[in-house]
Formats: sequence, structure tokens, C-alpha cells
Amino acid sequence: MKDAFGAPQSLLVLGGTSEIGLATARRLIARRTRTVWLAGRPSPALTAAADALRALGADVHTVPFDALDTESHEERLGKIFTEGDIDMVLLAFGVPGDQARDESDPVAAVRVAQTNYTGAVSAGLVCAGALQAQGHGSLVVLSSVAGERARRADFIYGSSKAGLDAFAQGLGDALHGTGVHVMVVRPGFVRSRRTAGLAEGPLPTTPEAVASAIELGLRRRSETVWVPGALRMVMAAVRHAPRPLFRRLPV
Repeated sequence: MKDAFGAPQSLLVLGGTSEIGLATARRLIARRTRTVWLAGRPSPALTAAADALRALGADVHTVPFDALDTESHEERLGKIFTEGDIDMVLLAFGVPGDQARDESDPVAAVRVAQTNYTGAVSAGLVCAGALQAQGHGSLVVLSSVAGERARRADFIYGSSKAGLDAFAQGLGDALHGTGVHVMVVRPGFVRSRRTAGLAEGPLPTTPEAVASAIELGLRRRSETVWVPGALRMVMAAVRHAPRPLFRRLPV
């Protein structure tokens, strides 16, 4: 259950090495989150992430998780909930792909779609069902402004995020009134190791800023969070731009 500061006492991060996921965990631990589960592929990076959070005073566990291995999701994620209630699940995994390569490599393109959408649908439904069974909790889904409208520059990634965003919104409606809160987070370009060397989009942000927005959204029980907030108006204009004009926009 949430403590007096409004922070979840237990957190499950799907995508245990995600920079946004770890920034959110650090922020919530500072607000008295006590137990953290990091779900991801076993690796030195996952071990190091767990050790770093333990140094902040949290009880941290790791669990093997592969977004593409959907047949294992129910068993592996369900087992976490048998250890005790989870107050918040952060769905933070995803891959950007390589648009130029993926257009000529359908297998690689499908891998992006399966990771970002199919894997998220599977893990999201497993966790949503467990949250509903315990009668409370928040499911926070990292979407992207890229899902608002497909761009020539990254339409494979953007289409996968569009599907994820629509799924999360529908799931939130399905769970309304059950005690489970679903929040969709739409960051813009995030400065991180993954985006190092890429041309920045408009209104760039950081993992720490996204984490701060997530915390505020949880306290407000928001359904949709834009990071930064000004992107809401920018993307409203982009969404309704005539297609011939949109093709010429530097987005």
C-alpha cells in the first residue's frame, strides 16, 4: 500500500536496466519505497542496477524476464505477486530498432514490434490481472510521443508505440473502478545512453525528469502524462497537420 508520502512501498520494474525505470526507482526509494523487483534478462548490468538500489536502502530482487518469451510471463511474473502485494508496476522495456536497417529486414522489424507491443500486451495483462486480484495498485506504461503519429523517420518504432498506447488506454478503461490505476506516460526525446549520438527531437528531456513526472502523476492519479508537459500542445498540432504538410515537417 502507499505510505503517508503517497509513494508505493513496493515496485516492480519490467525492464530492469531501463534508465527511466531505474531513475524512477531511485526517486521512489527516496520517498520510502521499500521493496523493488527488477525484471530483465540476467546480465552484469541487471546485477549492478540491483546493487546500486540496495545501496540506497531498498530490499531489491531480480527476476529473469524476456519480453519476447511471452509463454513464461504468467509463471515468472505471477510468482512475484505470491511474495507479497506489489503497489506499482512500471512497464519500461522497449527497443528503438534501426529504421534504415529494419525497413529492409522484416525479421528485425518484427522483433521491434513483438518486443514493444506483443511482449508488453502479454506482461501488461499478467500484471493487471494480479493487481486486480490484490485489489489495488498502479500500472504505469512507458509509451512515447512517437506513437502519436507515424513519422517517416521511425514509423516502425512509432507504430509499435501507437499500439502499446492504445492497448494501455483500453486496459485503463477496463480496470476503472477495480482499484487498479493505469497511467500512460508519453515522453519526448530522452537523453540517455540509448539515444547518445542521435539527433535530438524538440523539447528533449531526461530519465530523471520522466521519473519526476511519473511520481507527480501517481500522486494525482493521472491517466496520461506528457514529458515535458508542453509536448501535449505540440503533438496536438502535429496530430492534426494535413498529411502533405506533415511530410515536410522537420519532426
